[in-house]
Amino acid sequence: MVVGVGGDSKKYITLEELKSHNKPGDLWISIQGKVYDVSNWGNDHPGGETPLLDLGGQDVTDAFIAYHPGSAWHHLDKFSNGYHLKGFEISEVSRDYRRLANELNRMGMFEKKGHLVLSCFVCIALMLIGCVMGVLLSDSLWLHLVCGMLLGMAWIQSAYLGHDSGHYVIMSSRGFNKLAQLVTGNCLTGISMAWWKWTHNAHHLACNSLDHDPDLQHIPVFAVSPKLFDNMRSCFYGRTMIFDPLARFLISYQHLTFYPVMIFGRVNLYIQTFLLLFSKRKVPDRGLNILGIIVFWSWFPLLLSCLPDWTERFLFVLVSFSVTSLQHVQFCLNHFAANVYVGKPTGNDWFEKQTSGTIDISCSTWMDWLYGGLQLQLEHHLFPRLPRCQLRRVAPLVRELCKKHNLPYRSLSFFDANVRTLRTLRTAALQARDLTNPAPRNLLWEAVNTHG
Repeated sequence: MVVGVGGDSKKYITLEELKSHNKPGDLWISIQGKVYDVSNWGNDHPGGETPLLDLGGQDVTDAFIAYHPGSAWHHLDKFSNGYHLKGFEISEVSRDYRRLANELNRMGMFEKKGHLVLSCFVCIALMLIGCVMGVLLSDSLWLHLVCGMLLGMAWIQSAYLGHDSGHYVIMSSRGFNKLAQLVTGNCLTGISMAWWKWTHNAHHLACNSLDHDPDLQHIPVFAVSPKLFDNMRSCFYGRTMIFDPLARFLISYQHLTFYPVMIFGRVNLYIQTFLLLFSKRKVPDRGLNILGIIVFWSWFPLLLSCLPDWTERFLFVLVSFSVTSLQHVQFCLNHFAANVYVGKPTGNDWFEKQTSGTIDISCSTWMDWLYGGLQLQLEHHLFPRLPRCQLRRVAPLVRELCKKHNLPYRSLSFFDANVRTLRTLRTAALQARDLTNPAPRNLLWEAVNTHG
């Protein structure tokens, strides 16, 4: 600790001293040079404890600007411990990022949501009504399959609205916003918004960290990097991702199983929802989330029961899941083929980590409704509170900022993004097949891979 000299009465700590306060029960952060003690804030933090644990002991100004509205700054004083950070230099990238964020805020772009929310709700309602009416009023198999497609599209659009409401207030108040989250997430799609917030906040802050980003932790089914073959410990889930013979076998063919797995990706989301809601972990609004899931598992089986036989029910679910697989594929395209790293995210290169770990999907403006704004993934990661209708306006500014600082700005066509993702999966698959790479073996593996 250093006490100010001359006319400076402030108390200072060095960056090294700040780094020592990075553990549960002892978490300090700095924002614009002031130090705050957030050791007891984790349980009440709207974004959960994980972001504080990941960024504890660091300057988090850029991340704070990205995720918090202007009103949040007024709450910081109660966490101040009286210290200031000594000798911390802001990078030119951070200066430009903060300048751009301030300019967008001055222009009111974070508040200009347009009529997108109302349009999406109307679109979802029409698709659900069409689906139900088609199932109830027709005996045609083909019309029922079309209804399955409508349900899949309604699920996709509901997920986008739930995503939007999780990042910023899309309704007239926070209470109505929470209601929108529960309706679009839990009630309509069967996926808990509590689970989504828990994982998604961690993903944004630790974008493409192999051990901190849950969106890259898919062992034993997928592995985007051979670094995951070393029985890496997931700091998010608190367990070891074991690369055993089963994982080796599945990952060896992941470039071939990628699309079939995406079709049934929703099953995993349902399972993850139940595992979280009925776990011992503290879950915000657990009761409301469980109630929303009960609503989904009431109306969805009831709708299926209106179909004439089990064959049509299976085909109906298969078609609806196949449609939603487009969304699951898109999420993978945005990150699987981007750069990865191991370790915690760091506050002093936060902007650089976002550019390194994301890939945009280029498309015409009339296709924005299908991608939900997430085709502009880098823009969304840099400004997660920005309404999706504003992301295209920001894209040229972000591109120029990346060019100025020689940072990657990748925007690929949907086809090229698929090719690059499959190439990434195939590269890791071939390395997983290498029998010189040590891993426990079994007779099944030897029979299939050693003797053809």
